[in-house]
Amino acid sequence: QVQLVESGGGLVQAGGSLRLSCAASGSINAMAWYRQAPSNQRASRASVAIISSGGTTTYATSVKGRFTISRDNTKNTVYLQMNNLKPEDTAVYYCNTPFRSLPWGQGTQVTVSS
Repeated sequence: QVQLVESGGGLVQAGGSLRLSCAASGSINAMAWYRQAPSNQRASRASVAIISSGGTTTYATSVKGRFTISRDNTKNTVYLQMNNLKPEDTAVYYCNTPFRSLPWGQGTQVTVSS
């Protein structure tokens, strides 16, 4: 089964940028980025961006215009470019299929200070 490894998180000031990577151990089709805020551990992970196998993208309203999802099929990797970060973007970020069908990775922590 395909394994997922997220990376690229860190601590950044509000208005800053980060680029997350999701490396898959095998070929992948449509993929999504999710996040889970630390103050809401019981809530399900919310999808913030989706990219189809052909490159069509959709975004949650809260990140539209600030985040960009992309993919490199030659590397089985999906990216999330996050610009103009806000404190409310603080969360652990995960990648998975839009159907959450793969085992979850460990996620990558993004912390945005005000």
